[in-house]
Parts: sequence; structure tokens; C-alpha cells
Amino acid sequence: MVKAIVGANWGDEGKGKITDVLANDSDIVIRFQGGANAGHTIVNDYGKFALHQLPSGVFHQNITNIIGNGVAFSVENFVKEMAHLKDRGVPEPNIIISDRAQIVMPYHVAFDCYEEERLGKNSFGSTKSGIAPFYSDKYSKIGFQINELYDDPDSLREKIRHALEIKNATLKNLYNKPEITEQEVFDKLMEYKELLAPYVGDAFTFVHNALKDGKNILLEGQLGSLKDTDFGIYPMVTSSNTIAGYGAVGAGIPPYEIKEIITVVKAYSSAVGAGEFVSEIFGDEADELRRRGGDGGEFGATTGRPRRMGWLDLVATRYGCMVQGATQVAFTVLDVLGYLDEIPVCVGYELDGKEIDYFPSTTKLKRCKPILKKLKGWKCSISGITEYDKLPKECREYIEFAEKAIGVPITMVSNGPSRNDIIYR
Repeated sequence: MVKAIVGANWGDEGKGKITDVLANDSDIVIRFQGGANAGHTIVNDYGKFALHQLPSGVFHQNITNIIGNGVAFSVENFVKEMAHLKDRGVPEPNIIISDRAQIVMPYHVAFDCYEEERLGKNSFGSTKSGIAPFYSDKYSKIGFQINELYDDPDSLREKIRHALEIKNATLKNLYNKPEITEQEVFDKLMEYKELLAPYVGDAFTFVHNALKDGKNILLEGQLGSLKDTDFGIYPMVTSSNTIAGYGAVGAGIPPYEIKEIITVVKAYSSAVGAGEFVSEIFGDEADELRRRGGDGGEFGATTGRPRRMGWLDLVATRYGCMVQGATQVAFTVLDVLGYLDEIPVCVGYELDGKEIDYFPSTTKLKRCKPILKKLKGWKCSISGITEYDKLPKECREYIEFAEKAIGVPITMVSNGPSRNDIIYR
């Protein structure tokens, strides 16, 4: 059986923890899109980890972890994360890197930085991980699939020359930066070839054989619906499709095999980077929520940047769950809200003086204002509670109010950072 775990909003919803929890019943975990530009934070018996490219099943010895063909694969980040696991006493995980995955090159990172610098105040708030230049090259057919490193060196050099005609013209004429040589790119790819040799494999055949054998597979998405390149707050989005439907492409499986789509929703809102955020709050109110949020505060797992904060936006969340095709919702960081007497929730938008209950395209979204409803807070800690009926009445009312508005069953409630802090409904 195949399940997908994806985000409903701007990312940062707590997908890593949910994947880590559900990995107990899985044989394979596959990262199917995105790159090292966002992290999944996991707290377990080994400590606290921020995974950027490794699938969240790496802490389980019985699991095969696959980096799928849809991933923007950074070799440097992979090596760094593997070394970090080893240093922290985590046994070496079972990993297959798809030979069809493409490589984030050092010049992709450089171009990302140069473009943000050129745009100045109009920049996208990129993490400068090379993701947009990577995907641009992938679809321009001048990227490097990992299997090409193990092919004829002359063919590889010819492809490098073709790519550098475009890269060097841009470096010289747009960014006024030093040009790149064929030899430095070839040497870097040969270095990658050696580093990746123990892990590269035919992930496509492996996964299809696993499906025939009835194995349990988890698809792990990065970011959330509102950062999807088609359905998100374009252009302030990521450069890949963050939705479960893309899991079939990015993991190389038939779409009809995805039977469950667990969409992760945060009990309040947060976002890293620029873009429309209707329920956003500011000042002391935002600082307080940010300080109390998550495990150690709301700061980007990749960048360390303070996250933008807001109240739970039920309009955006309902849309995000529709985009994902959610069959169930995991509701996270609920424990954080225990300090509030009243909890504002965004239940609608005001657009040009009219109330709407749908999530519009970006040009209209820019003009939207939040319509807030205040729910009664529970004013106590809910940490350590393992049964739904033992949650405070006001807390249950908050969950059930959200569930009714989203229109998808909330089956899991996270009330703390560790993998054991989960209430099943």
C-alpha cells in the first residue's frame, strides 16, 4: 500500500515527525520532490535532527530510504547529512538514490545567489540552495542525471560544453561574474561519481518489484500546497510540484497506487519566504507565538530565519487539502496554543468589500483581508495526553471546529515534539 505525507499550507507543518511516526509500519520511504531548500525536523531517541534531503525513514533499520527521480539532489548536502547521522550514533541507513535523479551543481547555487542579489527588494526570498536554476536546467534539458556520470566521459564532456555556452554567456553579460571552465565541472562530476557509487541504483525497478510484493510505501513531500509551482501563491513559490499527485512522477509509481494522502495541518500558521499570507500577524503577538512555537521556536530548519507567523487559516487549509486530495489530516503543534485565553481563527476572506470562503488566485489574494473568529482557549498544557477524550473540552472544540471547516477527518493530533506525542482518533 502507498501512502503520501504532504503539507497543506506554506510548509513547516511537521511532516517529518508524521513520516517518522508512520515509518514504523512501512518498508520503504521515498522523498519525491524538492531539494535541500527546506528541512524536516525530527525528535527521537537519538536526539533532534533537521533532515534536508534524506527521507525521514533513516532512523529505522528495517526501512529502505529512496531519494526519488523528482528530487533536486545536492551531493554536498547528502554527504554532510550522512556524516551528521553517523556522528550522532545513528546506524547507517539503507539508501537508494535513483539513477534518474538530477544533480544540483555548485553553479546552480551561485546563480541562485546572483539572481536574488540582482533582484534586490523584488527578490523571492530564496533559500539560495540552487533550486530554481536547477529545475530550469532540468526542463531546458541541460541538467545532469546521475546515470550520466557512469557513462562515456566524452559524451559527458560534450554535454558540459553545451551547458556552459549558456551559463557563461549569462555570467558574463548579466551578472558580470567569472566564467566556469569545462574541466572544473567535469572534475566535480567525477568527484560526485565516486561519492555516490555505493548508493546509486535503479529505484524504478526496485519500487515496482516492491509494489508487486505488497510492500508498504510512504511518499514524503517537501513544503506544502501553497508553495506548489502551479497551485501555490505564484510567483512566490518553490520550483517543483509539492502535491501528492506529483508523487507518482517523482517516485516513479502508477498514480492509482496512492491509496491514502495524509495532509499535515498546523494548528496555527507559519511561513518562510515572501508571498501572500492573509492571516499573518505582527509585532509582540507574532513574537510571542514564534517564541513558543515548534520545538525551540519557529525558525527555518534550513535557513534559521524567523518564520512569519499567523493564525490558523481555514480558507487556505481547506484549499490546500483539496489540492492534495487529502483523505485524512494530521493536526500538529496544538500544544503551543495553550497560553491563549482566546484563539483567533481565519474563517473567511474579505475581497473588495465582499466576503468569500474560497482561496483565490494570487492577483486577487493580494487584496484579501482575514475574517477572524475567536475560539475559547484551554489555558493549560496538553503535553503527555495520549487519549483524545482526555483533552480539555475547549481543545477538542478547536480541533472539531477546524475539522468541520476543512471537510477532511483529523485522524492524528500532535501535542509535542517527540514521536510519542501523538493522539489517534
